[in-house]
Amino acid sequence: MDRESSPFDHLLWKETARTLEARCRIFDVYRVQKASGKGTTGSFYLLDAPEWVTVVPVIQNGDGTRSFVMVRQYRHGSGEVTLEFPAGVVEKGEEPEAAGRRELKEETGYEAAEARLLGRVNPNPAFMNNRTHVFLFSGLTKTALQCFDEHEDIEVELVPEDTAVAQMGTGEFGNGIMMIALGFYLRDRKGKD
Repeated sequence: MDRESSPFDHLLWKETARTLEARCRIFDVYRVQKASGKGTTGSFYLLDAPEWVTVVPVIQNGDGTRSFVMVRQYRHGSGEVTLEFPAGVVEKGEEPEAAGRRELKEETGYEAAEARLLGRVNPNPAFMNNRTHVFLFSGLTKTALQCFDEHEDIEVELVPEDTAVAQMGTGEFGNGIMMIALGFYLRDRKGKD
């Protein structure tokens, strides 16, 4: 696919070689050789990861307030238990919205009547090539029991919106992708209350 030119094309680096360094369960590690438009060359590491999806599942409470359906789980990278929006990998050939619906049902037992894309972002473009897709899910109904992957152990919690907004980015709410998802959600909510 041809890319449209940009006034910043002079900042692009062209790949000249790629070597697979490691195949991991959730990503592959490549060493890539690149050359800048100025003739500078270098060796860089790239994580080739699948697309991710994060869903912001919202329940409208009887008193007019909103709560998020969130999941509490242990994270191996930080060695901590976190409280997050449901999220996961978009499987090969799967559409991001379908992946979000699957993850929501597997992790929480809820299904959504409505879904809307809030945004897409590259989690860390310095060395990762994937994107995470963030969806707002509403019209939630509990339809099933949780159905975990082999290494998942998840508890579901309804978290008031104002609590999540106040705590996001701290303590058990410390996952950066969740902060991004909340930012997309707050941008979408702006002026609607």
